[in-house]
Amino acid sequence: MGMRRLLWFVAIALLLPRLALAGEFGGKGGPEPANLEQIAARLREDPYDLELLISFGTSKGGSAGHIALALRDDAAGDDVVYSANFYADRDPAHASGRYTTDLMIAIPKQEYLFKTVSTVAETASFGLDFGEIYKRSVIGVRVYGVPAADKAALAAYFRRINDDYHQQRSNTEYHHGPIRYDYLRLNCAKTIGAAFKYGAGYRDLAVTGATLFSGRRLVAAASANIPTEMAMKLIREWGQRNYGMDVVLYKKYRGSAYVDPQEEEQVAFKDLPDRFPSVLSLDFRREAGAYQDYDNLLAMYLLFNLGKYSVRVNEQTLLLEIEKSKNPMPYAEALQAAERDARADSEKFRSHTGFRPGGEGASEAPDNTPADNTHLYHFTEDAAGKVAR
Repeated sequence: MGMRRLLWFVAIALLLPRLALAGEFGGKGGPEPANLEQIAARLREDPYDLELLISFGTSKGGSAGHIALALRDDAAGDDVVYSANFYADRDPAHASGRYTTDLMIAIPKQEYLFKTVSTVAETASFGLDFGEIYKRSVIGVRVYGVPAADKAALAAYFRRINDDYHQQRSNTEYHHGPIRYDYLRLNCAKTIGAAFKYGAGYRDLAVTGATLFSGRRLVAAASANIPTEMAMKLIREWGQRNYGMDVVLYKKYRGSAYVDPQEEEQVAFKDLPDRFPSVLSLDFRREAGAYQDYDNLLAMYLLFNLGKYSVRVNEQTLLLEIEKSKNPMPYAEALQAAERDARADSEKFRSHTGFRPGGEGASEAPDNTPADNTHLYHFTEDAAGKVAR
């Protein structure tokens, strides 16, 4: 009896810190910013139709990050985020304690970004399926002028993917093989791309398929769909359709001491890397330091040029605030400037000479931004409304 009581006290002692963290700001089940509704309403004053949400990576090197799609729903007063479920892979290890009901999870955007309790399921993953900003930053590309029929077709296609997953189908027009999550073969980027290509009719959108060699679990990563690359393809499609675009950076709250108990590496969210999601390039070999690849620089510079707001949690008041704002460039102008600066800066990086980059990137993490800035919008605005960087 004495040994049992001792073991019980040891178990409680180990559990109490985890329970305490859950009730803290930035932890699962903890309080959310008290003015969330007001800031969300302010951002919804802009009449965008959908928002592509690109999450930063949380591992060293060129992290790929995550991509999801928010469709505006004025009747509900919030957007609905469709996000591929990392644990819907039919791995027996994920059969309990993880949310596996759907492959494409539908989540209110406020919940996806800022809330600490899931309305989907208790087993939904904090920092991935909801409460993203407590774990990493998120870039939102908001798109204007999208036909209502396209939005309806996208939502219907996500339901179709879920139906294929529930029925355990294989070999559809969007994927060869079983319909279940696969980090490289049927991942977040491929599901979003497939919905646009086959649902909304973006026939020229390139959605690739990673290849299996000799039936083994060896995947050609070079042919996998990568979140940032898919985002750039979609931005190009929207530019060709003359849709309006701007960008919001939802900045990581850097004070979360929450540790996901189901992760192998027990690291507090605040201590995880927060790196701009890299394209598949030589930057994937870089453990730290500035990205130098042309495609990464192009994405960072283009998203900065399209930038309108950066949103953060004030670490003193624990309230949301629109920290910075500027006028976004029109897409054609933003792309031209980004291509020019990315080309020049990538060439200078290769020369290994000291220089100040000509472009400015949509990245707040000092370990991968090409300039010595730590915010998305590093500028002052004079009375004439001109931007000085």
